[in-house]
Amino acid sequence: MNIQQRYSFTVATKHDAHIEFSAPNTDIKAHVFVLEPKIIRVLFEKESGLELERTWSIAPGLNDLPYEGRERKSTEHFSCPRYDFRETEDAYVVETEMVKATIKKEGFRITWHRRDKDKWTCFAQDRDTQAYNFKGELGTGIKHYLKRDIRERYYGLGERTGTLNRHHGRFRNVTIDAMGYDAEHSDPLYKHIPFYITHQPESAFSYGLFYDNLAPGYFDLGKELDNYHGLYRYFEAEAGDLDYYMIVGPSMKDVVQTYTWMTGNTALPPKWSIGYSGSTMTYTDAENAQERLYEFIEKCEENDILCDSFQLSSGYTSIGDKRYVFHWNKDKFPDVQKLARDFSDKGLRLAANIKPALLKDHPQYSDLEQQSFFIKNGKGETETAQFWDGGGAYIDFTNEAAYRWWIDQVQQQLLAYGITSTWNDNNEYEIWSQDATVNGFGSELPFQTIRALQPLLMMKASFEAQAEHTPKERPFLISRSGAPGMHRYVQTWTGDNRTEWKTIRYNIKTGISLSLSGIYNFGHDVGGFAGPKPDEELFIRWVQNGIFHPRFTIHSWNEDQTVNEPWMYENAVPAIRELIQLRSMLTPYWYTAFYHASANHEPIIKPTFFDFEEDTRTWEENDDFLVGPSMLVASVVEPGVSERTVYAPAHNGGWYDFYTGNHVEGGTTTTLPAPSHQTPLLVKAGAIIPVNEAKRTFAKKDEDKRGFLLFPSRGAGHTSNYTLYEDDGITKNWQSAHALVSIEMTTTADAIHVTTNVVSKGYSLPYHEARFTVMTDDSRPLFVNGKEVVEMGSIGGSIEPVSIISVRSKYLSVRGIKFNIIIVACIGNRYFIVRHLVVLL
Repeated sequence: MNIQQRYSFTVATKHDAHIEFSAPNTDIKAHVFVLEPKIIRVLFEKESGLELERTWSIAPGLNDLPYEGRERKSTEHFSCPRYDFRETEDAYVVETEMVKATIKKEGFRITWHRRDKDKWTCFAQDRDTQAYNFKGELGTGIKHYLKRDIRERYYGLGERTGTLNRHHGRFRNVTIDAMGYDAEHSDPLYKHIPFYITHQPESAFSYGLFYDNLAPGYFDLGKELDNYHGLYRYFEAEAGDLDYYMIVGPSMKDVVQTYTWMTGNTALPPKWSIGYSGSTMTYTDAENAQERLYEFIEKCEENDILCDSFQLSSGYTSIGDKRYVFHWNKDKFPDVQKLARDFSDKGLRLAANIKPALLKDHPQYSDLEQQSFFIKNGKGETETAQFWDGGGAYIDFTNEAAYRWWIDQVQQQLLAYGITSTWNDNNEYEIWSQDATVNGFGSELPFQTIRALQPLLMMKASFEAQAEHTPKERPFLISRSGAPGMHRYVQTWTGDNRTEWKTIRYNIKTGISLSLSGIYNFGHDVGGFAGPKPDEELFIRWVQNGIFHPRFTIHSWNEDQTVNEPWMYENAVPAIRELIQLRSMLTPYWYTAFYHASANHEPIIKPTFFDFEEDTRTWEENDDFLVGPSMLVASVVEPGVSERTVYAPAHNGGWYDFYTGNHVEGGTTTTLPAPSHQTPLLVKAGAIIPVNEAKRTFAKKDEDKRGFLLFPSRGAGHTSNYTLYEDDGITKNWQSAHALVSIEMTTTADAIHVTTNVVSKGYSLPYHEARFTVMTDDSRPLFVNGKEVVEMGSIGGSIEPVSIISVRSKYLSVRGIKFNIIIVACIGNRYFIVRHLVVLL
């Protein structure tokens, strides 16, 4: 007899979306919630009751949750659809229009079916032998075992190293400070994301499992084998409750967007955050730190490097050789307010590093200890742990008074000085004592039960501090650690990576894994943070990759005390400048992608299979990724090469080389040039790419001229659409004050037709015209809103160039006579007129 057949479940109550089951002769309860046609939730309640009666992860379609969290059993904001519930001789059946759960009365083992046209198809099953750890039969902690199919692929689990497919891996679900980690092998890293997606290639079907648990634990996805149980996989946690959500696809895209919606809306960042953000530990560690920061501005001006913000590392808080959060070293920084004003005058906003632990000799330590603001040990005393520069104590953000103290300190010690943003760092909460406790919002809890909640509440407190200080502006902040729901507040990055070539390759995959886990606004430390400085070639390739991530920051702490900066190699400066200019030019494209991330839960960075699931080659491990709806980035990830081979996914109409306009058939492999000043880049046929065509310099950053780059499909009968999102870029009321510029492009046998439509909702466009440019060698005439664009022919005496403005590497703007603006394509030493039109909007 299966050992868990001792537990036979019966229906206790059924009320709307909630069915409660109980096991006779025990106090064990099981709950099933029918939340959406594609979401069913299963929650087990121990004999002693729920260990944690609230959740901070589930926020369906919400921007935020209350400080105290959400009632764990709440179904609010879910649609809770009609469903069928019936009992058979040995099971209960819960059935929506899309998913069916057949629950065995003995042991509560569930078999899951999905609607497959006119039949039900099994897609997942609990393990037949001991699927759950009801009363310690499987040791300590909570566990959930499922059957494993050797053909399945597993994706997600948040921030992970190595390949995208997690099958055969075992992963520790806990947050640590993994400085200098190996991007191929290290585990764990900085984030706690207990969510993964199963893809079944034979049926092209995907589903997700999210475990709402904040305690340390493991995911084993095929590393472990045991002859008594067949092939299996499992989740385990040291504490908390077994509370999981089954999310049915059928596509990977469906699962990711549904999970992200369920855990809350992605914060829309201010537009300035898209720009390059400077940073290094070296500047703020220097004795003349404020002078070093002014030198950074001077270097940006001297080299004409666009930069929109700077991140102050924790050296600004030093006393001697140690760091003390919310303390300013006035020897290093004699006039912080002037520094902030001067940076602001140059168009740079400052973000300051803050840490959630106080060293024992911190000036405020005794006062905070007296107020019980720190996490405690089993004796009720302050729990001390290893931290930077020695022993320290962590702020307990489940203590409301400590939470409020943090908000006050952010406002008084940072924002009041002119600091714009907070950089929430070293917030992994590495406390390993099993008897540590927290305030628990007035009801003491074991620390390990809610370990991953502390960084989430830290960033929420920092978010609220900024929201209170500048109530009309969107808060923008950064956090290294986090848990499900962190995307509601912050931008993140993959922590303190190591400088080596393979880091570019595997950081790409780590970032994609974050995207597949609902965290869309991220980047990597460009150039590498720890270890040796990058050589010139590696640094250039890293920048080429970095400009195509939502967060673009060059940050370092090199072993030889050198600094990763755009001008660290004189010969590389022109290429670095041009790459940053390209990112700046694409700001409208980036910003619209952020809008869709927030409004429609669409990831910004995606694996190629995300948009091309039917193309089996895209599921093979590769180093490529999609940005937004139309771009495929093929980063160079190895030294000594001058070109990059890339697979163009099967797409009706094919692809184009962004720089040359050369056509590439979909479903084929092509080789792209990879010079130092260009990131190899394909654009999907039919793409409409919005750009800022104004010449931005460090001294003149604000000008914005809208253009649309057109990549029409070959042949007839192709229609594509793109909607540009525009707002003021900074205020909170973006949902009620914005404009949508819709563009439709249709090709016929003998013409390219473009039509535009502008819908304003409480916001007027700051520009009145836009320029449309065909970026390929297509010979068909272009019509925009019914008006034909006349082709000019080659450059001759009728055109008198007044100025030449570099827009990007091979495309120039030339001011002429017959047209207001003429786009010239430069290929080698040959120049060609490209059709364009300035259109009133």
